[in-house]
Amino acid sequence: QVQLVESGGGSVQAGGSLRLSCAASGYTYSSRCMGWFRQAPGKEREGVARIATDDGKIYYADYADSVKGRFTISQDNAKNTVYLQMNSLKPEDTAMYYCAAGSWPGPGSSCSYVYWGQGTQVTVSS
Repeated sequence: QVQLVESGGGSVQAGGSLRLSCAASGYTYSSRCMGWFRQAPGKEREGVARIATDDGKIYYADYADSVKGRFTISQDNAKNTVYLQMNSLKPEDTAMYYCAAGSWPGPGSSCSYVYWGQGTQVTVSS
C-alpha cells in the first residue's frame, strides 16, 4: 500500500522560505511522476510542480508559471522522498499543499497520479 506523507508546512512572512517534503512508502514504480498541488480556500486545486523520472533519472521537472523561478522540485531516490523548496514566498502562495504520485509511461506522456497525501498547510503573511 502506497502512502505519501507531507511535512514542512508552516507560517512565514512574505519573502520567506519553506521546504516541503513528501515521503513515499510502498511506492516502487521505476517510471514515476511525483508532483505538488495546492488548493486555497474557495479556489480550485492547481498543479505547482512535477518531476518525472525513470530508474532515478530525471526526465523533466516543470512548474506553474506562478511559481517559476521561486520554487524548486527535487527528489532523493534513496529516501523515496520528493521536496519542494519554496523561496520568495508571497501571500498568494497560501494554500494547502498536497503531494501526489503515480506512473509515467515515458517521454511524451502525461503524469497519471494515483496516490495523494493528506496535505500540509502553508500560510504566508504580508
